Amino acid sequence: MNYRHAFHAGNFADVLKHAGLLSALDRMGAKDKPLCVLDTHAGRGRYELDSAEAARSPEWKDGIARVMAAAREGADLPAAVRRLADAVAALNADGLTVYPGSPLLVADRLRPQDRAVFVERQEGEAAALSALMRGRRGVEVRAEDGWAALLSLVPPPERRGLVLIDPPFEDRREFQTLSRRLAQAVRRWPTGVFLVWYPVKDRDAARAFEAAAADAAQREIAIAELVRDTDPRAAGLASAALLAVNPPWGWAEETAAALAWLAAHLGAGAGGGWRFDHRREDGTWDTRATI
Repeated sequence: MNYRHAFHAGNFADVLKHAGLLSALDRMGAKDKPLCVLDTHAGRGRYELDSAEAARSPEWKDGIARVMAAAREGADLPAAVRRLADAVAALNADGLTVYPGSPLLVADRLRPQDRAVFVERQEGEAAALSALMRGRRGVEVRAEDGWAALLSLVPPPERRGLVLIDPPFEDRREFQTLSRRLAQAVRRWPTGVFLVWYPVKDRDAARAFEAAAADAAQREIAIAELVRDTDPRAAGLASAALLAVNPPWGWAEETAAALAWLAAHLGAGAGGGWRFDHRREDGTWDTRATI
């Protein structure tokens, strides 16, 4: 597996994923009961935006850089976007040179009663993550396969928590693997919160995965898709989505508001768009979209 997230750190898809992640963590943290957070494809946890890798494909300039520019100008950011902007600002005293991966965002929000397990298969990335997390209380880094860890670690002893699944999508069968593993994990932990990030390159494959996830989910499900460019000829990744199984109370409304803002501010070419599908606990669907 050759994927290195440093090439894409801070792009529009990361902004969507991390805004949704922080929203879920803060809402779940409103209750005192302990949480367990599992990140199955964790990466190195911190990315230098002035590195050679980031310079090869500076996607962050059309992602987090636009968010931070809006924040500096005093824009009225949606709550989910504001959380991410504040987290990034805390790491950058001067300019914008560092972007946090999901492990760092999670670790900075852990309470004394909480615990996190970060899983990363690539040895170099896992070593970097271990060094970054050294001395952090309640944090465990595992250098192993994320899919295997998913099934071995759920449900956690806390019985309350969140799983973030963010595969590299280098394998053309990744959606099939994701559908199967997510269904297995939800069966084992039907009350767990699951956040799944995925690229929308093949819309038919993405919709098939969403349908399978909806079948597997026991209760509520929400799908937030951010389209950076509605031109089908656009180069590179033009659309990405975040699917939530059992999203925390209020997450759906907060994420839908963030989507509209992100589409307007991170769009390119033919413009940005968004889609939000929400199946409530009573089985009714709410669908909103501009694409």
